[in-house]
Amino acid sequence: MPNVFIKTYGCQMNVRDTEQVAQMFIDGGYTITSDEQEADAVLINTCSVRDQAEQKALGKMGIMGKFRRERPHVVYGFMGCMAQSHGQDLFKKIPHLDVVVGTQKYHRVFDYVDSILSKRMELRMDDLSATFKGESICDIDEEVDSQNTIKSHIEEELKPTAFVSIMQGCNMRCSFCIVPDTRGKERGRPMAEIVDEVKDLVSKGVKEVTLLGQIVNLYGRTEFDKVDGKSPFVQLLEAVHAIEGLERIRFTSPHPIGYRDDLVEAFTYLPKLCSHIHFPMQSGSDSILKAMRRPYKNAKFVEICEKMQAARPDLAITTDIIVGFPGETEQDFQDSLETVKRLKFDNAFVFRYSKRKNTPAAEMEGQLDEKVKEQRNQALLQVVEDIAIKKNKAFLGTEQVILCEGLSKNNKQRLMGRTSHNKIVNFEGHERLIGQMVKVKIEDTTGFSLFGSVV
Repeated sequence: MPNVFIKTYGCQMNVRDTEQVAQMFIDGGYTITSDEQEADAVLINTCSVRDQAEQKALGKMGIMGKFRRERPHVVYGFMGCMAQSHGQDLFKKIPHLDVVVGTQKYHRVFDYVDSILSKRMELRMDDLSATFKGESICDIDEEVDSQNTIKSHIEEELKPTAFVSIMQGCNMRCSFCIVPDTRGKERGRPMAEIVDEVKDLVSKGVKEVTLLGQIVNLYGRTEFDKVDGKSPFVQLLEAVHAIEGLERIRFTSPHPIGYRDDLVEAFTYLPKLCSHIHFPMQSGSDSILKAMRRPYKNAKFVEICEKMQAARPDLAITTDIIVGFPGETEQDFQDSLETVKRLKFDNAFVFRYSKRKNTPAAEMEGQLDEKVKEQRNQALLQVVEDIAIKKNKAFLGTEQVILCEGLSKNNKQRLMGRTSHNKIVNFEGHERLIGQMVKVKIEDTTGFSLFGSVV
């Protein structure tokens, strides 16, 4: 029975795509291994949002090439956004690479890898010293209805929480982002298929689902009609909410465009919606938002956040912010700082701008020095951290309902789970609590993590 090793870089959508690929290998008779040295196939699911993610993937694959001398039959492959973006060029950078598969071809990965590996294993039976050159596959073409192929989960590893892909692609064309080129145009899955997938997960013990889309709140806008003034996304939320046995619903990541009052109102009558949204701001400066091709002003973003906080008073909001975008002045940066202080985000992922090839921002004038980017990055992180620590201290002494997800990563003697607000809580308890909704009294915090005892 052959083994496959799969490494994932990037966002939750990449994690979800990896689950799909892994299950196809399991169905094909392979075993998933965590040891790349014993693998017969090595795959890396790549990300292109930032240069650092690409370099990590290239570095990891480059290092693993040393195994080829002792195990010449092993099939090495890149899949995902970087594969889509770089295509054939990756074979020049990684000589031992065999397979490059783009973002609309995840359902083809198993067939490509298995066909090459099967031939090599047959040849090795005749000649153990056989070497393999010249075989390579690159498939980065578009494929109709590829969004409907991401629907399988690794049943052996099903946890209380699961990601559910509801769409692929993005039509927004932000000037810094390569995603429209790597993921293609927006394509939504049929609503009934998504609901059936969630029902199946719930029947197997899943209590919480996270609906995934590049711009998740724009789900179905090109395929489905509004009903009673409700967008297709809100219709989907209502349909998923009605599933018996499902306890919680999350979604990521929404865009200010399309974040209408019907979605705000949904938080007032759909209690299974968690009290947390991840809502990318990117910048608090109108001039930078315009340069980013983000079609909203800072005041609109603030308005949506404040409407959400009014609809669900305990709502936690996290965000993404880019510092050092081309042309960003000190005042532009201060505008971002002031918005963070006003909205008091529970946390923020702060990124220094990095050029991505074939994006308008990469060619803009006013590229900032890396030292300036780092200074602003650290200054903003400090503000974000100070607010987050105060927010978490407010939970001390309260009782929170936690979905117990499993053992704590840092201490296997403890369990961990999340509040509705997406706060990580560590607590002591028996493993039979895994997968259960548990009431925990919060007794301590280290800043970003909470600690408590089962009530």
